[in-house]
Amino acid sequence: MVSTAKSSGSGGASKRSAFLVASGILLSRIAGLIRERVFAHYFGNSDAADAFKTAFRIPNFLQNLFGEGVLSASFIPVYAKLLAQGDEKEARRTAGAVAGLLMLSTSLLVLFGVLATPYLIDVIAFGFSGEKREYTIRLVRILFPGAGLLVFSAWCLGILNSHRRFFLSYTAPVMWNAAMVATLIWFGRGRALYSLAIIVAWGSVAGSALQVAVQLPAVLRLLRGLKIHLGYHLENVRIVVRNFFPVFISRGVVQISAYVDAVLATMLPTGAVAALSYAQTIYTLPVSLFGMAVSAAELPAMSGAIGDETQVAAALRVRLNAGLRQIAFFVVPSVVGFLALGDVIVGAIYQSGRFSHDDAIYVWGILAGSAVGLLASTLGRLYSSTYYALRDTRTPLRFAILRVILTTILGYLCAKPLPPLLGIEQRWGVAGLTISAGIAGWMEFVLLRRTLNLRIGDTGLPWVYLAKLWAAALLGAAAGWGARSAALHVRPHLSPIPIAILVLGPYAVVYLGAAMAMGISEVSAAFGLVARVTGRSR
Repeated sequence: MVSTAKSSGSGGASKRSAFLVASGILLSRIAGLIRERVFAHYFGNSDAADAFKTAFRIPNFLQNLFGEGVLSASFIPVYAKLLAQGDEKEARRTAGAVAGLLMLSTSLLVLFGVLATPYLIDVIAFGFSGEKREYTIRLVRILFPGAGLLVFSAWCLGILNSHRRFFLSYTAPVMWNAAMVATLIWFGRGRALYSLAIIVAWGSVAGSALQVAVQLPAVLRLLRGLKIHLGYHLENVRIVVRNFFPVFISRGVVQISAYVDAVLATMLPTGAVAALSYAQTIYTLPVSLFGMAVSAAELPAMSGAIGDETQVAAALRVRLNAGLRQIAFFVVPSVVGFLALGDVIVGAIYQSGRFSHDDAIYVWGILAGSAVGLLASTLGRLYSSTYYALRDTRTPLRFAILRVILTTILGYLCAKPLPPLLGIEQRWGVAGLTISAGIAGWMEFVLLRRTLNLRIGDTGLPWVYLAKLWAAALLGAAAGWGARSAALHVRPHLSPIPIAILVLGPYAVVYLGAAMAMGISEVSAAFGLVARVTGRSR
């Protein structure tokens, strides 16, 4: 029997795991930002950009439904518990059966998606017509098989994470991003935009195959003698499947929310879909780096906790509260940075070629709207992981449905009727979409926290801790603004990247210094962890 003290004592290992996840995600996200910058350079906010971004969302729906989030919630708790109990043979049988069922179901869905693409376009992008619609259909049909490969990549990630091999699983997407960047650079110059979009779609499929290929050798070493089969009769496989469907529906509900935004954006002026995608790429960076990193590192550990109900609840409270502090420490300055310095961030990443300064201001407005719900989204991920560790996949589903309903209602109001009534250009309705999603995200977070507290006891962040973080972030933003004014006074025509270095550097230094002066222990803990991990790697 594992005691609470023992579970909580593994906090150092948990932080190291979160660091490895975050490091892997950081590398893949940097690669993703490079991909987006190169894409923006060649496509800007054109009709071809709208078509490609919309096309990518449709097969991506398949990846998100069957991919990392769903498999992590349904497969990892079962597989990790078998490993914790020392039953490697049953764990291997379960992994082989899940792989077989996943390959069969995704293959059928990919085939269906390719055949049904015109009907999907009518639902998801009914604002498109003519050439834009026809090319969107062609792009979707190319991209669907790549999405199927990425689903299998998520199975590899589940195996690697359960064995605490976090870094490889989260750096694998670098290969997918690199393939798209190489395709853009090699074929981009002087080519018609729609023609280039078709070529980039094929580059995406090749990158998906590479992403799977880099993980498979390590997975096969861990699963010695793996046999892929359709063993639904196995009890543990049935548990995975039973857990799968509530999370599948929950993930689908969340995806529907994202697709509502995409549908409404297709009804707005040219560039709205692409600008929303550019903003979401930046917005998801802290979500992935901090919310996903901590949640992914904690899920196997939480799932492996054994003991009586009181001991498990106590262990979960310790892990959850520590994880919430880690997430907030990084996400609060991200929120302030997006609101106060978003134009600097967007300009540094995207402003090049067809992507102008006006485009950067437009994306900043959308990004600022996304910041409204950023803290709730990242903290909510860890609460959802705690439910999954308790084998409860239905409670997060109920709250996700409520979130989607609210997002849909508010999103329509903020995107369509309100801008004209307030005398705002219709194109800014896309910022209303992100604000409405943020409001709905806070509602979901409050419900998740309240219900879980009734089950395992009080959890959450102290108000004093949050107040210190906000104060430190605001001081950092003031330093960033001061540095920006001074730099532009001396060199009025500085390009976006030097401005970002001069502004974001002081912002980070002042935030960390102020947080340390206020006694925030996460500052020294973060530096110490980096020193230990880098020291071991030498």
